[in-house]
Amino acid sequence: MIFIKREFEAYLDEMDCITILLPTDRHHGESSLFTLLLKENQQPLHILEKENLGHSVKYRCKADAPISIGAKYKVKDEHGRKTDLQIGAVIRTAAFDELYYYEENDLGAAYHLGETTFTVWAPTATSVKIKLLAPDSQEPIHYSLIPEEKGIWRITIQGDLEGFQYTYLVCVNLIWREAVDPYAMATTINSGAGVIINPEKVNVPKTALPPFLSATDAIIYELHIRDFSSHPKSGMSQKGKYAAFTEDPPVEDVGVTGLPYIKQLGVTHVELLPVNDFGGVDEEEPDKDYNWGYNPLFFNVPEGSYASDPADPYSRILELKNLIGKLHKEDLRVIMDVVYNHVFVREDSSFEKIVPGYYFRHDHHGMPSNGTGVGNDIASERRMVQKFILDSIRYWIIEYDVDGFRFDLMGILDVATMNAIKELIDTHKPGAILLGEGWELNTPLPAEQKAMIMNAKKMPGLAFFNDMVRDSIKGSTFNLFDRGFSLGNTHKIQSLKQTLSGSVGLDPHFRGLFVEPTQSVNYVESHDNHTMWDKMAICNSHETEEVRQRRQMLATSIILLSQGIPFLHAGQEFFRTKQGEENSYKSPDTINWIDWGRKHRFAKEVSYVQGLIALRRSHGAFRFSTATEIHKHLTFPQDNGHLLIFKLQDVKAYGKWNKLLVVFHNALQPEKIALPDDSDWEILVKDLQVNLDAPSIIQKEIIVDPISTIVLAQY
Repeated sequence: MIFIKREFEAYLDEMDCITILLPTDRHHGESSLFTLLLKENQQPLHILEKENLGHSVKYRCKADAPISIGAKYKVKDEHGRKTDLQIGAVIRTAAFDELYYYEENDLGAAYHLGETTFTVWAPTATSVKIKLLAPDSQEPIHYSLIPEEKGIWRITIQGDLEGFQYTYLVCVNLIWREAVDPYAMATTINSGAGVIINPEKVNVPKTALPPFLSATDAIIYELHIRDFSSHPKSGMSQKGKYAAFTEDPPVEDVGVTGLPYIKQLGVTHVELLPVNDFGGVDEEEPDKDYNWGYNPLFFNVPEGSYASDPADPYSRILELKNLIGKLHKEDLRVIMDVVYNHVFVREDSSFEKIVPGYYFRHDHHGMPSNGTGVGNDIASERRMVQKFILDSIRYWIIEYDVDGFRFDLMGILDVATMNAIKELIDTHKPGAILLGEGWELNTPLPAEQKAMIMNAKKMPGLAFFNDMVRDSIKGSTFNLFDRGFSLGNTHKIQSLKQTLSGSVGLDPHFRGLFVEPTQSVNYVESHDNHTMWDKMAICNSHETEEVRQRRQMLATSIILLSQGIPFLHAGQEFFRTKQGEENSYKSPDTINWIDWGRKHRFAKEVSYVQGLIALRRSHGAFRFSTATEIHKHLTFPQDNGHLLIFKLQDVKAYGKWNKLLVVFHNALQPEKIALPDDSDWEILVKDLQVNLDAPSIIQKEIIVDPISTIVLAQY
């Protein structure tokens, strides 16, 4: 930390207003006049307010003429003392945002064989330099950037700069700070500097996929790059790496693993926990520590610990692109988990070093807000913050060809930004899926502007993790002993009906969460909190493992047969466990890995989930895209607390069956139910088996097994 000794403090808090703090140890903090100085020019400051704070006297003063941000002003008091005018809260005003908004898409380093242009937005800086370090050199070269309008600093340097490292040196309030370009596309190992790359060398052919027509057609499978392959029985040699996804592992004692397994399972989208550059793992010793990746450092750079050579800036880029390309060739789409709501450490971030105080929210005391719980909240409502997020999203779509984004703590972000992202997505990648955590968080943004579930109607086309679904099926994540329907609770039928109907308000007595089912992400577990298996080990410890297995299969079947967007946590289909660890974000591989041995052990359950996925994909009535269709075709003919039946009728237009009857049962005893008419019903699902090709026939009544799901169909 650099300290500058000043006789008093002066801050520009509005475009024409200055706050002055005079210490009371000299002249009792009194001054009857202040003057603003810029070289030989002088103008008086008019004192508007005066307040004694004890150790200092605070003056709020107004200038006659606009103050030019970035110029080197001084303020003088009546006693002849002078101090530099520092940039204060003015950067968080609407006037500043309007004056310095820069709309062009050329920020960052633009490489060409004969020259490279560097452009950085630093409106509050009085000087900006670039530090270049040639490959295999120890002596950096410095150049001064040239200021332009809208807070832009720019320089074009001749020569082939491929492989050069670079950082910016930015002077704000007389303090020089060194920062990596926030728009960097590549960095050195552990992110010490940006690296200039030749874009031609990272061109990877793309596999064209048709637009995805409806979000409810998706079945999302969430996994972590490292978890996927780190287990000893994974069969993959590039353990913990991007490259593991491009392997075709040999089929050994645990059967099919890796990407061939995901393909066989039948999901449509793989959601990857953060793959942008993050803190918490030393890229020089990537196996030493573990992290989920929610410590963002550089938003446009792939994480180096997953690369085969973290020291090679090309390695991580090419290997991530190859991963995405491989999934696309298998007709699987990729959703990126993105963390635009905060940075790892605010004070160390390039945002704070280049434009101090702008990119983060502050409370009414001027202190950084902490709705995220990690010490800082990104101020997405500011124009250049929103622009950065949009530029980053556009970059990942165009450069990496991703198929959607999952927004971590989306409730920190604002409605306007999320709608702008949706508009951008519709332009560049129609059918890409946007989903996020719409929790209400304590950040200083008006409630009506927060991108949370309660404002879902303001964000059409954006999907939200539906905690009502989770709690109605499994029970509360935050109360381990709270049980949902699948765990034996007989008092959650009404909320379960909402779950099954896409949370669009089928029952007139209950207000729906969403306008359309495309907004509801249905899940019972994710990387956060206990897995369902581990929760049941506590709250249903009185039951045998076999009973708990049936309960988890019941829960998973509800997810896959409900209206909305089904979401599966990788390994959920074979009772993934983290050995009781609730928050495994930095636990070792032995806690977090996908245990491929369990996949083999629970092959019957895996086959069952695979069959349910095939059933959902085979008939559009399980995945209506509009509330109108749900209201027209979905009814609940019977429920009694421990049993719930829903019926889909007149649905021949959506698949080969005209009627579908689905029964969910959570009791330990079998139950006989009468069927709606005397016609033949095909048994598609019963006793943890799915038979779509040659189903058996039943009439009039059927025995429902303990803790089970039945699906019947008529033509």
